[in-house]
Amino acid sequence: MTTQQRKINSGFGARSTTSDVLRNIDLSGKLAIVTGGYSGLGLETTRALAGAGAHVVVPARRRATAQEAVGGIDGVEVEELDLTDLASVRALAERFLASGRAVDLMINNAGIMASPETRVGTGWEAQFATNHLGHYALVNRLWPAIERGGGRVVSVSSNGHQLSDIRWDDVHFAHGYDKWQAYGQAKTANALFALRLDELGRDAGVRAFSLHPGTIATQLGRYMSQEELAELTETIGASPTNSGWKTPEEGAATQVWAATSPQLAGMGGVYCEDCDIAEPAAEGTVLGSGVSAWAADPDRAARLWKLSAELTGVDAFST
Repeated sequence: MTTQQRKINSGFGARSTTSDVLRNIDLSGKLAIVTGGYSGLGLETTRALAGAGAHVVVPARRRATAQEAVGGIDGVEVEELDLTDLASVRALAERFLASGRAVDLMINNAGIMASPETRVGTGWEAQFATNHLGHYALVNRLWPAIERGGGRVVSVSSNGHQLSDIRWDDVHFAHGYDKWQAYGQAKTANALFALRLDELGRDAGVRAFSLHPGTIATQLGRYMSQEELAELTETIGASPTNSGWKTPEEGAATQVWAATSPQLAGMGGVYCEDCDIAEPAAEGTVLGSGVSAWAADPDRAARLWKLSAELTGVDAFST
């Protein structure tokens, strides 16, 4: 089935919680990986999936912090991972593959937003590297386990993708840095990654989704000043299609729904919001509802995949 960007009238909405979308869903025997699953929406996601019976692996750059955060949740293990370090990504994947376990659900949740100009790896812009390239490499490294699980890969994007298409001529901002353009590009990359992965993986039974979790007060805004937070709040409030601020449990609901809902059986490659498939965004929409055309374009998705393979040296689907 080719899934279109059209609502399916899931019965859920902006105020739905992880408890709502997991009602009557049993994840016993399933293994989930949630990057950054120890703070903010990631922690809510870890708690929800474990509560439904899943065993959850939480890769974390701050391992001790992560262990303390998830210590009271049964069925959770913490692994060390720095998404900006390809050697760290490879090491985690090798450890996991050596265990012989399958991945049933993978949620690429970790990310940074509007950070100061920072260079990582071989000079990569940090938001593109952390939010996209690290996850791209991790999924490709883990592909044998993901394929064995035949489940879903969920990429946490944002309506911030509406701020920027991929800057094909300067993805790493070598010629003038803008932190919001960089964030927008990274979130567009998250959506395009899911679109392409779904196309490549569907014959193996693996489907992929991306999503906007909503606007939630988490540590994601740690790089912003009080003035910037006030301006962002004003912009969000002025958008006629924004669903407003959410609690963490409401914010995590869409990624949990995308990873587990039987309503999405046979579907994939789409951008979701408010626990449903999103509609196309009206032209000119900024930080509102819907998905911009540039984040739902198969040709752009294929081009980004090729670029990501060249940058990371990893492609599970190369022949």
